[in-house]
Amino acid sequence: MKVLLVYPQYPGTFWSFRHALKFVSKKAAFPPLGLLTVASMLPREWDKKLVDMNTTKLRDRDIKWADYVFISAMITQKESAKRVIKRCNQLGAKVIVGGPVFTTGYEEFEGVDHFILGEAEATLPQFLKDFHNGCAKRVYHKSDTYPKLAHTPVPLWSLINIGNYASFSLQYSRGCPHDCEFCDIVVMNGRVPRTKETTQILQELEAIYKTKFRGAIFIVDDNFIGNKRRVMEMLPEVIKWQKTKNYPFSFLTEASLNLSDDEELMRMMVNAGFDKVFIGLESPNEESLAECNKTQNRGRDMVAAVKKIQGCSLQVLGGFIVGFDKDPPDIFDRQIDFIQRAGVVIAMVGMLQALPGTRLYKRLEAEGRLSEASSGNNTDGSLNFIPRMDPKILVEGYKWLIQTIYSPENYYKRMCAFLEEYKPSKRRKRRNWVSDTRPLCYSIWHIGLIGGWKVKWYYWKMLVTAFFKYRQAFPEVVTLAIYGFHFRKVANGIVKTP
Repeated sequence: MKVLLVYPQYPGTFWSFRHALKFVSKKAAFPPLGLLTVASMLPREWDKKLVDMNTTKLRDRDIKWADYVFISAMITQKESAKRVIKRCNQLGAKVIVGGPVFTTGYEEFEGVDHFILGEAEATLPQFLKDFHNGCAKRVYHKSDTYPKLAHTPVPLWSLINIGNYASFSLQYSRGCPHDCEFCDIVVMNGRVPRTKETTQILQELEAIYKTKFRGAIFIVDDNFIGNKRRVMEMLPEVIKWQKTKNYPFSFLTEASLNLSDDEELMRMMVNAGFDKVFIGLESPNEESLAECNKTQNRGRDMVAAVKKIQGCSLQVLGGFIVGFDKDPPDIFDRQIDFIQRAGVVIAMVGMLQALPGTRLYKRLEAEGRLSEASSGNNTDGSLNFIPRMDPKILVEGYKWLIQTIYSPENYYKRMCAFLEEYKPSKRRKRRNWVSDTRPLCYSIWHIGLIGGWKVKWYYWKMLVTAFFKYRQAFPEVVTLAIYGFHFRKVANGIVKTP
């Protein structure tokens, strides 16, 4: 049996880091972790190939080679996935699909032979059994129970070209104890966080280490601290492993703002190699937080909480949303002020989207306010529901907001606000000047020499300031300058969208 695993193309979003990748000579930010994990669950005797369309062109001969084409995709990859399915149909290849975009809306996809919905650990084994017996069904629905992760295998890293990726990925847990109205995590993965065993995490770290990759690993959990007890049992073992290997990896993950309440946990994370954490901050407006049930953010000084996390050697990447029913007319100004004061340099601001299956989707559907299917990309300036605010004002306000926060002046001010709080960890392995030479030189050329005059002015101002005042964080400054280049490109594209 010859199997081709295909990962569709992402659109150019903030998360794609497309414009930043050339500074480090990479083609994609992260490898397709889910698809590589599924590959390990397929029979060993099957002949497997993988095409990540974010790094490699999908050729007709790849499709013709395969007996079956497996496709996994997120919602933002929906249009690319549809094009791949159509090509497979035209070339006579059988198609098997799974992943979030199909789990929450498989009915809109044509030309698929088998749908494997929900978590693969629960539905893929039954499909494989039926397939072997010649009685495979077209749809394997999401299980009513959530599978344990104790038997989730190590991803099949041998299927990809390691050099194409800026970072690697790893998953420790699934599920989130919170129940934000707009979030589809609890729909897919539930509210009771399930974790892998510590031995599994160490095995996965060893597997990545053996690929010769060294650098950042994104722990893609829905909420890394969802089960604090398990995390605090696992982290000491990761710390020991990192020390033994001389800290080959740094870690980025996603967590909720209540991380700021636990200094011991933050210290353990930093000792294990964590240096960044993405947090859904959403809105400075208390009524909007209440509307979306963001209870973990309510009744607290969120700016102070962010600064506390930064002071513990963790850079905060923030998610923000406009478009809530309770958003006041001045929400755009308040978001800008919030982002700037908190020093959240990497601020992912999007417009509210009603994702299939969420409580928000069901509420808006009952109110007759849904207008079209969600693109899954909340930064493309599109709306899939009728907001309380005038839609034109909302869209234009959003465009003005992202254009403002990613202006060279405001980006520079945020970097300074962040660096005033941030204390680089002394325990992690520091990058040397040689390893930073290429991205530094690229940034000097693309930003410091051929950029616009404002961009050049604030770039050199930041480098000089960092060299004399924040020298220990100089690698972070170079990295953030490169990210700023990417974010401005994406923001300018959104602003120009009619």
